[in-house]
Amino acid sequence: MDLLALLTDPAAWLALLTLIALEVVLGVDNLIFIAILSNKLPVEQQSRARRIGLSLALVMRIGLLMLIGWIVTLQTPLFDLGISGAPNKYGESTFETAFSGRDLILLAGGLFLLWKATKEIHHSMEPADNSGDLLDKTPGVGDAVKASFAAVIAQIIAIDLVFSVDSILTAVGMTDEIPIMVAAVVITVCVMMVAADPLARFIEKNPTLVMLALAFLVMIGLVLIADGFGFHVPKGYIYAAMGFSVGVEMLNMVQRNRRLKKAT
Repeated sequence: MDLLALLTDPAAWLALLTLIALEVVLGVDNLIFIAILSNKLPVEQQSRARRIGLSLALVMRIGLLMLIGWIVTLQTPLFDLGISGAPNKYGESTFETAFSGRDLILLAGGLFLLWKATKEIHHSMEPADNSGDLLDKTPGVGDAVKASFAAVIAQIIAIDLVFSVDSILTAVGMTDEIPIMVAAVVITVCVMMVAADPLARFIEKNPTLVMLALAFLVMIGLVLIADGFGFHVPKGYIYAAMGFSVGVEMLNMVQRNRRLKKAT
C-alpha cells in the first residue's frame, strides 16, 4: 500500500492510534529504568543521559524495523532442552523448553533487570557513608557522583535493546505496514522524551516512589524471565497492579503532605 493510500485509509489511522497507545504503555518500563539510572548521575548530566538513552531507543527501534525479516526469525526456536512442564487443565505444558532468539533476549534482559533493581534496593537500604557525609534521602541519589556517565549509557543501551525487540515484535503483530510502525515508534519515543524529565524529577522528589519503581523493575524482570520460558503473563494484569500501587502511594503522599501542613 502506497503512502497516499495509507493517509486516506481509516483502518490505517486506527492501527496507528492503537499501536501508539500500546507502545506508550510498553514504554513505561523503559522510561522508569532510564529515570532511575539517570538520577544517579550529577544533576548537570541527568537530562543529557535521558535524551541520549531515548534517542538510542528510537534509533534501535527504527533499525530493527528495517531488519523486520530478521526480527521475525527471532521467534523461530534455536534449540530445545526436551523437558516437559507440568500440564495445565487443558493438557498443555505450563512452560516451554524450546528457546528462540527472542526468548534468550528476554531471559538476559530479565536477569539484568533483576540484578540491577536488587542492587539498587540494596544500596537504598544502606546507612550513612563511612566517610561521615550523609547520603541524600533519595535512594541512589547520594552516590550520584560515583556513577559513570559511560556506564549509565551502556546499561541504558542494554535494556533499550530488550524493550526494543519486544516492542517491534508487538508492532509486527498489529500491522504489516512499515510506515505505520515507524510513525508509531517515532511518536511514542517523542512522548517519552517529553515525559522523561518530569517523571525523573517527580521520582527524585518523592523517595518512596524510588523503592516502588525498583519493585516494579523486579516484577518486570520476573515477567520477562517467565515470558522467555513461554509462561505468558497478560500485560493488563501487570499494569493494573502497577496502577493500583501508584494510586495507593499517591494517597500516602497526600496524607503525608496534609500532616506536614497541619504540623506547621
